[in-house]
Amino acid sequence: MKQRTNRVGEQMKKEISEIIGRKLKDPRVGFVTVTDVDVTGDLQQAKVYITTLGNDEERHNTLKGLEKATGFIRSELGRRIQLRVTPELVFEFDRSVEYGNHIEDLLAKVRVEEKE
Repeated sequence: MKQRTNRVGEQMKKEISEIIGRKLKDPRVGFVTVTDVDVTGDLQQAKVYITTLGNDEERHNTLKGLEKATGFIRSELGRRIQLRVTPELVFEFDRSVEYGNHIEDLLAKVRVEEKE
């Protein structure tokens, strides 16, 4: 079952990326990268993890634009993939890059302190 949800998630990631990049015309949505799609076991819901460029306000506006376009994205997705029901989409920011940068900063501080 996990293999199927992973496969569906990867297909959705590819298709959602293309839909956002080529079909979505909302000016609030800038350059968006879909980093992962986590689909529930029953295929009813999918968390779409994204990253985007810009400051906090621009990122917030991008998320609002994506939330507004969720119905459009979902209907386009339904046409492209072969599922009985297209999962509900929930967009979230992927914080892993920020977290990784934070860890790198902490490690750099420790290295500097060790040299002293």
